[in-house]
Amino acid sequence: MKKNTVLLFLLITLSAFPQKLIYNVVDFGAKGDGKTNNTKAINSAIEAAAKDGGGTVYFPAGDFLSYTMHLKSKITLYLDQGAVLIGDKEIDGVGYDLPEEEKWYSKFQDFGHSYWKNSLIYGDSLHDIAIIGNGMIWGKGLQTYDKPKLKGSGNKVIGLKNCYNVTIRDISILHGGHFCILATGVDNLTIDNVLVDADRDGFDIDCCKNVIISNCVINSPTDDGLCLKSSYALGYARVTENVTITNCQVYGYDHGSLMDGTFKTEFKDEAPGVNHCITGRLKLGTESNGGFKNITVSKCVFERSRGIAIETADGGSIEDLLFNNITMRDITDTPFFIRLNARMRGPEGVPVGVCRRITISNLNVYDVGGRPKSPELGAGMVMGIPGHYIEDLILDNIRIYFRGGGTKEATEKEVPQNIDMYPDPYRWHSMPAYGIYFRYVKGLKVSNVVLRYMNEDERPAFVLDDVHDASFYHVDAQQGKDAPQFILKDVSNISFHEVNEVDNVKLKKVKKKEL
Repeated sequence: MKKNTVLLFLLITLSAFPQKLIYNVVDFGAKGDGKTNNTKAINSAIEAAAKDGGGTVYFPAGDFLSYTMHLKSKITLYLDQGAVLIGDKEIDGVGYDLPEEEKWYSKFQDFGHSYWKNSLIYGDSLHDIAIIGNGMIWGKGLQTYDKPKLKGSGNKVIGLKNCYNVTIRDISILHGGHFCILATGVDNLTIDNVLVDADRDGFDIDCCKNVIISNCVINSPTDDGLCLKSSYALGYARVTENVTITNCQVYGYDHGSLMDGTFKTEFKDEAPGVNHCITGRLKLGTESNGGFKNITVSKCVFERSRGIAIETADGGSIEDLLFNNITMRDITDTPFFIRLNARMRGPEGVPVGVCRRITISNLNVYDVGGRPKSPELGAGMVMGIPGHYIEDLILDNIRIYFRGGGTKEATEKEVPQNIDMYPDPYRWHSMPAYGIYFRYVKGLKVSNVVLRYMNEDERPAFVLDDVHDASFYHVDAQQGKDAPQFILKDVSNISFHEVNEVDNVKLKKVKKKEL
């Protein structure tokens, strides 16, 4: 009886709301016929809702073509089941809003990160907005290149700048152009239960604070799936901080094959049109002027992808990162790439950044190795540059199965510094270790680690080059017939305890040694 009383109260309360709180785009002239361009009708619905103090702009089932939609504060876009919002293709220069005029600081980041107006859904300096529902957004007419070649072309589904209190939930995005979501300077951002099948990047979260990304599935075969950035696109350096990513899956299957459930793998690595290789990864960087702080990633799955990349190249700090309970399978390049370098794409006089207090734990990886042109790339890579060390890194409870197949000659190759280059694993081509390569690292703890390879490998499991204050505890690494477990170069205060084939020992200072 009590339950029925509550239900009756809710029904009476809901019926009391005025109908004008719901703004059906059809009532403003929109047609879901897949032929009519509805830009004017949709924007009229948004304007009407905003004039009344806010409300829900409703898309019923149907195929609604549009160019740029101008989102307003206190507006929810609701795509019902069966509703498809389609990014139309520009015709003779008529189409999406033109991108913003170039600023003096636009050169500090790739073209796509400096422009938001040329989006299907655009908003600047807004608050209390949402894009929700079980419908789909299809960026059918969006471009994927950095700089639009055609007047009126668009290159992203959702472009938001300087907003707060933003929710994106339950929708699907198919073919999002350069970015499915570009959020720059957006605070209190929640992205939940979103399914994405991307042309290039899935989510780019840039200079944002207080972000929750949960229960999302992202397929991005030719660019980054989930990407945190801290560019100079706002005209100043702003940190990306307080970010939680949980219960997400990141893939690199063929375009569109996540959305239709086929999960095809016909799109081959190094094929024409591939952005370096099959990507589909989680990345911090490369735009890194402001840095990253307080980031946690947990309970995520990666498959047919490039794993995790953590990069500061432009003077920003990386501090206090936690990666926990992650499983990966069919990983190209490396399961994790941690890089501090000095590309320094930003205002002059900014010092080189720092990278410290990172923990990766409970990581399970199967089948990781190099691309066809780089078969000896696949090891975990942790690299600073001379005079700038990665500090206080913990790797715990990790199991990795590598494809292997590396030769002894790879251990003799000079590993390039690439100090001022775009930081990415593909620029190294090969590694002298099959397991994990460390260079310019201070304060390293490696424990409870199991390494295996599926094809005979003549390289050591670990190479430490200019590494200091490191400990290896309870490590079980497969070892080739004539290969050492460790190669040490210019190291100090390195201890080993319960490491297979290595005596328990603490080394104060070593110029060069094999164990």
